[in-house]
Amino acid sequence: MNALVIGGTRFIGRHTVTELLDSGYGVTVFNRGTHDDPFDERVEHVEGDRTERADLERAAERDPDVVIDCVAYHPDEARTAIELFDDSRYVVISSGAAYGSEEIPKREGETALHDCTAEQATDDSQETYGPRKAEIDRVVSDAAADGAAAMSVRPPVVYGPHDYTERFDYWLDRVDNHDRVLVPGDGDCLRHLVFVEDVARALRIVAEEGTPGAAYNVGDRRLPILSEWIELAADALDTEVDIVTANERELAAADLALDDFPLYRSYPHVLDTHRLSTLGWTATPIQEALARTVDEHRASDRTGRENGPDREAEERVLSVLDTL
Repeated sequence: MNALVIGGTRFIGRHTVTELLDSGYGVTVFNRGTHDDPFDERVEHVEGDRTERADLERAAERDPDVVIDCVAYHPDEARTAIELFDDSRYVVISSGAAYGSEEIPKREGETALHDCTAEQATDDSQETYGPRKAEIDRVVSDAAADGAAAMSVRPPVVYGPHDYTERFDYWLDRVDNHDRVLVPGDGDCLRHLVFVEDVARALRIVAEEGTPGAAYNVGDRRLPILSEWIELAADALDTEVDIVTANERELAAADLALDDFPLYRSYPHVLDTHRLSTLGWTATPIQEALARTVDEHRASDRTGRENGPDREAEERVLSVLDTL
């Protein structure tokens, strides 16, 4: 079996290439070549811009059995890829952000998706990310109705080694370098996360076993609240921290808001992963996932500090709380 990965050298794509190699696939990576290549001669490379049809046509000449699309951010990108790779099993990374209704849990085929206007479909802002991913899922469904073997995988926030977003690194950095960690709200924010290696495995399994037209949620088996994540991180980092919670009024003392902190969400975000589990997928235990995440975090230069409040502002809040 031969697989082509669109993207493939940074985070989810990097782990997906590794998953495919470990599963015996011959792998070709199609990307712009703007990031370091961690695979060398283990994979073939086609350099190009996926938004340029001619470049994507050159990649399609490889006639892959499987295509994993890690960088489709606009509906037309997925539409063109499905057209050009019409003899392949095509899996695109969607997102839990595609859901437009706040339900617990969010279920494929039941929970409503965002609408997407023509203007949103071509926009690049974070505000339209969910609608664009929802429209990509509809492109997949429509293409499958016309005979294409196209599917999608919907992860929530992804964490793990080589995470260039550094959202999770922010909390690891705080735990690793401070005795007191400021946590927004009551620390009970519930946001489904997923280990990157589990996303990579889901993409492969869906490519092999998935039903054309279907979307598959993927997420950790266990759902800790934010304060529990801090405790689990402390255990993985072999340290101890004092968790200090701060409400909206207390954070205002340093001109901070609850959503200034990465991973905070006011309403629970939970994905039902039963559909994916029926294909034989299982999640990595969180302690094991965190151990690998922490090892790579400490070996990297990532801190994630730009994703949240600076420590000086947090210290002001902590000082206020010490007077109460």
